[in-house]
Amino acid sequence: MRILGIDFGDARVGLATSDYGETLATAQGTVKVNGIADSVQKVAAKAKELGAEKLVIGMPKNMDGSLSFRAERTQRFADMLKEATRLDYEFMDERLSTMEAYRYLNATEYNGKKRKNVIDTLSAQIILQSWLDSKKR
Repeated sequence: MRILGIDFGDARVGLATSDYGETLATAQGTVKVNGIADSVQKVAAKAKELGAEKLVIGMPKNMDGSLSFRAERTQRFADMLKEATRLDYEFMDERLSTMEAYRYLNATEYNGKKRKNVIDTLSAQIILQSWLDSKKR
């Protein structure tokens, strides 16, 4: 099954897909968005284009595991996206995905303006890969 990983944000949404064997997450880019309705429309179109059969959406949590202030907005986005795509979704804790993405970019000395454009994509890839790994255990 092809799974679409999503790092939802107000200005950009990072996307990644799994292989059909559900082993490896691959970055698919970032979609620039303007509001939640625009996010749903653009991500739904990408889901169709990429042949997604399921969605994994990063759920923002606080370090103590409680839901963050963005969790309600993320839930609304997920519900709207399900209605638009008719695809089931699951949430994956995204607590450290952006920090992990920054660590990776620092280690590979990936700096400059391009960094802003890849951080959300890399975060989506980390979220999806974490979900895939958790299902294999």
